Amino acid sequence: IGNSLLYDMGEYRILRAGIDDIMHIHDMAEIVFRHTYKDILSPEQMEYMMDWMYSPENLQKQLEDGHVYHIAFRDNVACGYVSVQPDGINEEGRLRYHLQKIYVLPSEQGHGLGRTLFECAVKYIRSDAKGKPAALELNVNRNNPSIEFYRHLGLKILRQGDFQIGNGFYMNDYIMGADL
Repeated sequence: IGNSLLYDMGEYRILRAGIDDIMHIHDMAEIVFRHTYKDILSPEQMEYMMDWMYSPENLQKQLEDGHVYHIAFRDNVACGYVSVQPDGINEEGRLRYHLQKIYVLPSEQGHGLGRTLFECAVKYIRSDAKGKPAALELNVNRNNPSIEFYRHLGLKILRQGDFQIGNGFYMNDYIMGADL
């Protein structure tokens, strides 16, 4: 499972995901993405986004396009994931990385795993940037309570937008970020 161990926290191990791990991500998303957005998205938008982001074919394409996934395991069971993608250079000349996804199964929430996955993403970004100034950004639905989680981690709201994603659906997000 995975390519390289990043963290061994006793209860949790976090590994970099490869093509063989796509179904771990897909299966977790079936639980955690639906749980997170059940009161925010319409059933139609939920299904559209599940296919758009989490079908095995689209997960494979994401990996091929430079998304780097890390998966947390507890007792060899996948229980959370984070995805980061290089995203050019921001207005201040910093290498920009987009935190595409960070989710923890509901049964594992409240134990520090979300913070650990975030730290994993930061560790990856700093390693990939090789000492150059970097910035992390992520989109957060404006109705998602996780905004406070990200504020607690030191991210700030940089801007907001309504992003068309196809089939007449929009993501109504804050873009949060921090310099690393």
